[in-house]
Amino acid sequence: MKRAIQNPLISPKDVSPSAEGFQVLGAFNPGATSFNGEILLLIRVAESCEQKEGSISVPTYVFENGTGTPQVQTFDLNDPDVELKDTRGVKVKGMEYLSTMSHIRIARSSDGVNFTVDPKPFLAPTSENECFGIEDARVTKIEGRYYINYTIVSPDSWCTALAVTDDFVSVERLGIIFPPENKDVCLFPEKVNGKYIAFHRPNNGGFGKASIWYAESPDLICWGNHKCMLRPRDTSYESMKIGGGSAPIKTDKGWLTIYHSKGDNQRYSLFALLLDLEEPWRVIKQAVLPLLQPEEPYETEGFFGNVVFTNGMVVKGDEIMMYYGASDETCCLATGSIKEILNDL
Repeated sequence: MKRAIQNPLISPKDVSPSAEGFQVLGAFNPGATSFNGEILLLIRVAESCEQKEGSISVPTYVFENGTGTPQVQTFDLNDPDVELKDTRGVKVKGMEYLSTMSHIRIARSSDGVNFTVDPKPFLAPTSENECFGIEDARVTKIEGRYYINYTIVSPDSWCTALAVTDDFVSVERLGIIFPPENKDVCLFPEKVNGKYIAFHRPNNGGFGKASIWYAESPDLICWGNHKCMLRPRDTSYESMKIGGGSAPIKTDKGWLTIYHSKGDNQRYSLFALLLDLEEPWRVIKQAVLPLLQPEEPYETEGFFGNVVFTNGMVVKGDEIMMYYGASDETCCLATGSIKEILNDL
């Protein structure tokens, strides 16, 4: 893959805060699609609060009648009921608050490189099961509509929800499709053998390591026929876990997908994978070496360094435009040839 010389394409400074008293720490992990002659990125925007000496402020939402209103909640550090939890948040009288919270914002571009970020969130928390934020959207065009799956976070942990839009202005939420703890869901762009297909990544709290699973659905809501289709290999790249990227690409040789791995020293890399067209849980070929791994300063340094993470690709002929998050902080672009990737597998 060839990195865009303009990287990073979008940084926190390019995004306006969603509420007074909030500050943007990251604009990363973009879902991607083509729409009305433009490329749209669905960016994860992570925000914290401006801090004052002697207190700690955290971003929160107040929910009423299906609407979430962002607000800043401040606690006195001298209060014995206030307990700091390293850099991730604070506990007050048994109730936990996070130090950062994410929502999804749209960025728009006519050339796929120069983006303008919308001033307001596209998907933000609207209920208690999203009260710790919305993360890592993936968008897939299926039967003429744009389906967006995303991770929602709450005190009940994290899971995957689904929404649909026709214009990227209004959006209909369809609810939770994979319950806790499950994320990295990738929807296929078409049915296979009459069923909708998805990858998902349940958390392994007992045996084994977090792996990529396969599932089928008659309606995109109810999922079954689950299969563990790919497990982490015993390598430095995949020593911790693996997970799906964005919607697979249909080729004459099979379904081409790019997945992420987390390896030694919590380092994330990206790998190519080829799956059978009729039995998408069956692996035909799997790359030995990564397509992309952290090398540039914006990938090795940042909010959480040594991370490249993709959940959005746009295909133009033979070219893959792979948008990815770098160091949990910025949005970047790398391009490559489908034929070359397939030949190298």
